[in-house]
Amino acid sequence: MSVSVAVAGASGYAGGELLRLLAQHPELEVATVTAHSNAGQPLLAVHPHLRSLGHLSFVETTAAQLQGHDVVFLALPHGQSAAIAAELSDDVLVVDCGADHRLTSEADWQAFYGDGWGGSWPYGMPELPVGDALQRRNLRGVRRIAVPGCNVTAVTLALAPGVQAGIVDATDVVAVLAVGPSGAGRALKPHLLASELLGNAQAYAVGGTHRHIPEIEQNLRAAGAAEVRISFTPVLVPMARGILATVTAPLVEGTSVDDVLSAWHSAYADERYVHVLPHGETPRVSDVVGSNSAVMGVTVDERAGRVVVVCAIDNLGKGTAGAAIQSANIALGLDEHLGLTTDGVAP
Repeated sequence: MSVSVAVAGASGYAGGELLRLLAQHPELEVATVTAHSNAGQPLLAVHPHLRSLGHLSFVETTAAQLQGHDVVFLALPHGQSAAIAAELSDDVLVVDCGADHRLTSEADWQAFYGDGWGGSWPYGMPELPVGDALQRRNLRGVRRIAVPGCNVTAVTLALAPGVQAGIVDATDVVAVLAVGPSGAGRALKPHLLASELLGNAQAYAVGGTHRHIPEIEQNLRAAGAAEVRISFTPVLVPMARGILATVTAPLVEGTSVDDVLSAWHSAYADERYVHVLPHGETPRVSDVVGSNSAVMGVTVDERAGRVVVVCAIDNLGKGTAGAAIQSANIALGLDEHLGLTTDGVAP
C-alpha cells in the first residue's frame, strides 16, 4: 500500500526537486501539492518537466490542506514552517526543508534569524557522526525531521571525518563555496537575473554573517570538536544548481597524509552517497547534478600544515530534496535508497 504524501511550497525549486524524486519513488505517492501565488494553477504550468504528475494542481498552503497525509514535506521559506507544523498531528511524518527546526540553540537562532525559533527536530543528515554512531540511528521511527542547509551539507561532510578522528583543529576552519543561484529560491531578485549573473562571480554574506554558520558549528561539535571557529564565504557563480566547497583546516601535529586519507576513506567506506576520490583527484559540480551524491577530493597542503577538501554536491539533490527523502525513508522503515540515485546527469 502506498504512502500518501503532500508537498507544501511545491512551486519552488526545492519543492520541484522533491516532486521529481518522489515521482520515481515506489512507495510514496504524491497526493497534494500546495503553493502561495501559484495556488489554483496546474502543476505543469510551473513544472512542465514533471509530466508524470500532470494530473495535479496547486492548492493553498494551509494546515487543513496538509491534514490526512502520511508524510508532509515542507519546502517553505524560512520562518513559515513552524506554525504549520504545529497544527499537524504527531503521527504524521513532517520533513522540514527550511531552517526552522535545524538549530538546537535558541540563542543561535536569534543571532542569525531573529525571533520565532521553532525548536529543534531530529537532524536529517544520516552520515553525520554523533558520538560513537551516526545520525542515521537517531532518525529511525521519528515523526519530525529537519533537513540540513545545502551549504552546511557540503562543509560538514567535507570535514567531519577529520574532526571525528581527532586529527583536525576545528578552531581554524576556512570554507569558500561556489554556489548556484537556485539555492536562493525561485522568487525574482535583481542580482539573480541572467544579465547580472552570467559572466560574473560575487561573494555574499561575508564576514561571518551567513545563516548556515551556526549549523556547521553545531554539526562539527556533534562530530567531536570541543570548539569550532569557521570563516565561511559563499560565492555566487553562473551555474543553475550545485555547490563546490573548498574546506581547509589545520592538522594536528604529527598527522601524516596516510592518516588523513585513512580517516576519510574509512568514514565513508559504507556510504552509498558520499564518495572520496583517489588521492590527487578533485570533483566537478557537473558530476553530481541530478544525484544524491556528495563527491570529494582530499589532500594535504604540507607546507601550510592543513587538510584541503573539495566537495561537490547538487544543492537541490543531496543538499535538500535528496536528503529529505533519504531521511524520510529511514524514519518510515523503508529501504534508505528508494527514489534516490548516485548517478548525475551529463552533459
